[in-house]
Amino acid sequence: MKAALKGVNVSPVNMEDRKALGIRPGDTVRVHQKIKDKDKTRIQIFEGLVLARKHGDEPGATFTVRKVASGVGVEKIYPLYSPLIDQIEIVKRAKVRRAKLYYIRDKVAREIKRQMRRMSLVSLATESEAEAAVREAKKVEEAAKAAEEAEVVKVAAEKAAAEAEGSKATEEVVETPEEEVSEAEEVKEEVVEEEKKD
Repeated sequence: MKAALKGVNVSPVNMEDRKALGIRPGDTVRVHQKIKDKDKTRIQIFEGLVLARKHGDEPGATFTVRKVASGVGVEKIYPLYSPLIDQIEIVKRAKVRRAKLYYIRDKVAREIKRQMRRMSLVSLATESEAEAAVREAKKVEEAAKAAEEAEVVKVAAEKAAAEAEGSKATEEVVETPEEEVSEAEEVKEEVVEEEKKD
């Protein structure tokens, strides 16, 4: 079978260069992938840890790259000799003692669970400018209502005080005519008695 593949061009990529890279599990790689958008072609970079390398150096060889993006683990399986891969850079190498690093998925999940246990529930939020303006308007409105209520209470207290003073004055005024009436009656009685005597 190898003899049959010797003269056949499997991929337009330089397979010898890709084979010479020697991608291994534990490597941190940067994969430059060609992505076609309508008529344009752009290059997207995916950098992560190589979890596995499969099928050796044969034409169907693949490698799995994992990275955490926005708190979510993302894995991509790339064919080693894919023409859609523009370039593969090895950023750093780590010494690992496994052929496949799938345990990292569980390890990361365990660490996240451990961190979640330490977390406490907090309700914090940001507010928009409109919400802040509404809140300020409510504060001003409540302050105005409180001032009005205080004014009403003050006016009521003044009225009560004025009424209390007025009632004392009217009591005095009322008492004075009563005394005069009683004196007048006494005078009348004396006059009547004198007339009877006469």
